[in-house]
Amino acid sequence: MAKRRIRYGNDPILRRRCEEVKVVDDKIRNLLAEMLRTLHKTDNGAAIAANQVGILKRLVVIDYLGYCLKLVNPRILESIGFQECIEGCLSFPNRFVKTIRPYEVTISALNEFGEEIVITGKGEMAKCFCHELEHLDGKIFLDKAIAEIDI
Repeated sequence: MAKRRIRYGNDPILRRRCEEVKVVDDKIRNLLAEMLRTLHKTDNGAAIAANQVGILKRLVVIDYLGYCLKLVNPRILESIGFQECIEGCLSFPNRFVKTIRPYEVTISALNEFGEEIVITGKGEMAKCFCHELEHLDGKIFLDKAIAEIDI
């Protein structure tokens, strides 16, 4: 199983909206597995969206805070509260910003077997959900920046 090439900086694919997945089949499962392998082979990664590896499909993988999720067509159902966050991104190495994100986010998605799942994340996981789902709409964390920071 191959590691996918991560897209960086001003690559136009990062600004493209990803298309909904119509059928969760072996091809989609293989893409999700390749995305997870890419995430695991990349330093400092918590999650990755499909367009970050050149795939214009609504797919996200997360391996963060005890969650290992493969999400197909994820969408936010509800968000509650606010929190100030520090964010980075695999597509923008060594750049960090402060953002304001919801404190709690509930998402729905299909898992790798096409079954609907609903998950609520708080704090860091809520930030992660928002960050990755925005990638699928061609938005990046820098769009939400309230300040650039040095780490």
